[in-house]
Amino acid sequence: MSGLIALLDDVAGIAKIAAASVDDVAGQAAKAGAKAAGAVIDDAAVTPKYVQGFEPKRELPIIGRIAWGSIKNKLIILLPIGLLLSSFAPWLIPPLLMLGGAYLCFEGAEKVWHVLFPHEETWDHAEHDIGDPAHLEEEKIAGAIKTDFILSAEIMTISLAAIPESNIWMEAATLAVVAIGITVVVYGSVALIVKMDDVGLYMAQHAKLSATRAFGRGVVNAMPGLLKLLMVIGTAAMIWVGGSIIIHGLHELGVHQPYEVIHDIAVAAAQAVPSMPGFIEWAVTATLDGVVGLALGVLIIPLATRVIGPVWQSVFKGKA
Repeated sequence: MSGLIALLDDVAGIAKIAAASVDDVAGQAAKAGAKAAGAVIDDAAVTPKYVQGFEPKRELPIIGRIAWGSIKNKLIILLPIGLLLSSFAPWLIPPLLMLGGAYLCFEGAEKVWHVLFPHEETWDHAEHDIGDPAHLEEEKIAGAIKTDFILSAEIMTISLAAIPESNIWMEAATLAVVAIGITVVVYGSVALIVKMDDVGLYMAQHAKLSATRAFGRGVVNAMPGLLKLLMVIGTAAMIWVGGSIIIHGLHELGVHQPYEVIHDIAVAAAQAVPSMPGFIEWAVTATLDGVVGLALGVLIIPLATRVIGPVWQSVFKGKA
């Protein structure tokens, strides 16, 4: 009997430790996720543009496939790579993030360039039937998952840096919770956004109260403008985040001048508007990061479209 009581006591102790560990993981995940809030917002703003132009019945399946790709990006690829790099080669993290930041700058700048100077992307789509919805859907999903990979890499890196120093299992559990939680929040929000017009249409047609029907019509009328606004925000977010990654990466690698110049300008602007210094400093920093990102993206466009893109296409064509 005394042995059984001792065993139960040990089990209870283990259960308490496990419960405390779960609480620690949840608490650390919440704090780490909050640190990555800026990138999370960027991710949510970028994604809706990938379902533009598809039939309403395909919107949720597309978002679901992108979300699943995002989960795989975070858990299967980024989580183990992040843990390995932080343990054995932390010096590699800034250059890799900068490479991803350069890609975001290019993608955002290319979209701005295309709006200002419309052109055909001959190297990327020359052999595809642009009228084929199935191919277009696959292409959009692949592009969304590729962009998500870079934003997810930033989210996971920021989250990893925000976790208090602990053993690798605690870090892995915390990052897994962050990955799943953020993916649910981002793509759940995106699903709500892109289906709001259907909700508004249902209200306009079936609601009993005239005020509710009028609200539904207002939602339907507002959604095209909202989706266009989100596309603009998404493009701006890619440029801003990409520029920010580049500047912070240079700072970590010892090139301090770009970071310090932007920081000094932002602090001076904040001091000039003492009523809201925190917001002003953030806004000026984000704007200047975006200017750097746009300039870098424009410089990368010729290299990406005339050299890297055609070489990439020829390599994969050769493997087909």
